[in-house]
Amino acid sequence: MKVVLLADVKGQGKKGELCNVSDGYARNFLFPKKLAVEADNAAMNELKNREEAKAHHKQEEINAAKATASKLDGKEVVIKAKAGSAGRLFGAVTSKEIAAQIKQSLGIEIDRKKMTVADIKNFGEYTAEIKLYQGIVAKLTVKVTE
Repeated sequence: MKVVLLADVKGQGKKGELCNVSDGYARNFLFPKKLAVEADNAAMNELKNREEAKAHHKQEEINAAKATASKLDGKEVVIKAKAGSAGRLFGAVTSKEIAAQIKQSLGIEIDRKKMTVADIKNFGEYTAEIKLYQGIVAKLTVKVTE
């Protein structure tokens, strides 16, 4: 018997999957515990609609990430920091400070955890990579001045 799972079932599959199980297992275990419904036309339509909606949302996220990447690529962010003798900074410039400066100057909110940048402990220019989505990376120049 073909059923559409309403929850994860160990040994059968994950929520929303279509799987083939024995009649007794479906009638005596899955249906009474509301873990699955029979794969009739209504259930199949609902499953198909859910998958289409999921694909549509994923495509929207990819498009938004590409738009953000095009806004960030090649831009320069200037961060002012205090320094001691020989041009060494007091502390370091962190990804949190860079994300705050991007939000202030460009108006784009970036998660600091998705940003990779080398340790910034001196003045100069550095390159920061921001992973916006799987396979979509924006490169940004960070200029540290006094």
